[in-house]
Amino acid sequence: MRFSCVTCAYIFPIKRCVSYKIYPKLKALDDVLGGSAAWKNVDAIDEPCPKCSHPRAYFMQVQTRSADEPMTVFYKCCSPTCGHRWKE
Repeated sequence: MRFSCVTCAYIFPIKRCVSYKIYPKLKALDDVLGGSAAWKNVDAIDEPCPKCSHPRAYFMQVQTRSADEPMTVFYKCCSPTCGHRWKE
């Protein structure tokens, strides 16, 4: 195996294969949604929490994909002790 230049006669022999993967660090969901301040002025609906079964949850709609796709609905449990977050 070797690398060769297409414009000149340079040839570099490859002695060993070196490969590695670097995965980018993803942002936390709160940073994408606007942090904890984004949940201050949201409405609540009758949606049971899957974690604690509290009957109400705050909700927020965010366009996370292209404009022709439906909006993603994010929920946060209204119970102050739970605060579980999930999306639809």
